[in-house]
Amino acid sequence: MRNNGVMSEPALAPRNALIGVVGVWIAAFLAAVAIGIFVSEEWRVSWMLVAFGGIVLLSFAVQLWYGRTQGFIFRVAGSVTGALILMGLISVGFGLAALIPA
Repeated sequence: MRNNGVMSEPALAPRNALIGVVGVWIAAFLAAVAIGIFVSEEWRVSWMLVAFGGIVLLSFAVQLWYGRTQGFIFRVAGSVTGALILMGLISVGFGLAALIPA
């Protein structure tokens, strides 16, 4: 076979990183709402912490699946920070709702 010069493989279009970040936020929202509805008040904070730990692991898994090293830390930080803020706001909402007498 002869060498046809330097041939490069065409770069494939990268996956959209925003989909992974928003997917983690959706999972955090669903976990926080499910915990707020199904868990009693005295165990709610503990289960929120467990769910947040799972969200951090999910964020790493999603960003590793993405397969690009550029911006890995920023994508993980964005998804985890957004999930933390989202879960915190939902937790505050359920906490304020618990103060209202039935």
